[in-house]
Amino acid sequence: MGSFNVSELLELAGMLIVVGALAGFLAGLFGIGGGAILVPVLYELFRITGVPVEVRMPLCVGTSLAIIIPTAIRSYIAHRNRGSVDMNILRQWAIPILIGVIAGSIIARYAPERVFKYVFVIVAWSAAFRLFFGKDTWRLGSDLPKGFGMRAYGGIVGLLSTLMGIGGGLFSNLLMTLYGRDIHQSVATSSGLAVLISIPGTIGYIYAGWPAAARFPDVSVLQFPYAIGYVSLIGALLVMPTSLLAAPLGVKTAHAMSKRNLELAFGLYLFIMGLRFAVALVYG
Repeated sequence: MGSFNVSELLELAGMLIVVGALAGFLAGLFGIGGGAILVPVLYELFRITGVPVEVRMPLCVGTSLAIIIPTAIRSYIAHRNRGSVDMNILRQWAIPILIGVIAGSIIARYAPERVFKYVFVIVAWSAAFRLFFGKDTWRLGSDLPKGFGMRAYGGIVGLLSTLMGIGGGLFSNLLMTLYGRDIHQSVATSSGLAVLISIPGTIGYIYAGWPAAARFPDVSVLQFPYAIGYVSLIGALLVMPTSLLAAPLGVKTAHAMSKRNLELAFGLYLFIMGLRFAVALVYG
């Protein structure tokens, strides 16, 4: 089993603290749970620390889902206390989302690493296009669909969120606003969806990555107690506090910017991160 020496451990800890602060600031700035921010940053960190490319992306995704849990729970409780959460949507999407999360966890165990990059690139660029060129008048309907259509949306949100390592806000906010829901209600309801996705998603990535430590016994960052499955414990524990502390600074910065400038800034970030993974897909 591989092990860190003291200098390596301190270096990794320092980088993770910086990653947490950056992720928290950007999450506060752009008003999302942080998964879309965390995955690209963690990817570069794990690349620097020598995590094999075969398991690098799923390790980022699983760790991101674990980091989201406390923020999602705190956000959901706050929104629910204000009466902003649409509990009907949560009830309708709970089981479909769980099915999507389970499917995503199974894919994570057996799919090649490129699958995660393809999903991230496609979704990030689609969201960036919407942010750059979308109009408030764009609508798919006057209200969310009933029956199978509604359940299908829940399953898709759960599946794609699990493969990207995000809490689902990127998808659910887009869906709800395209069906005429108020953005504030969409954000509040998405916080509940993040709880439904992040907790079982984290468990799923522990299952999916269980064989990874045995496959790469010389990679310290994959070994217990530094990681369990595809969840980096040292990463989660060091990123969570600094992420939570830095988020208010991002919120303060966001309030100093116009809505349109925020959309353009987040769209540019998603485009650049998508481009980073697209280049990795082409050149390895």
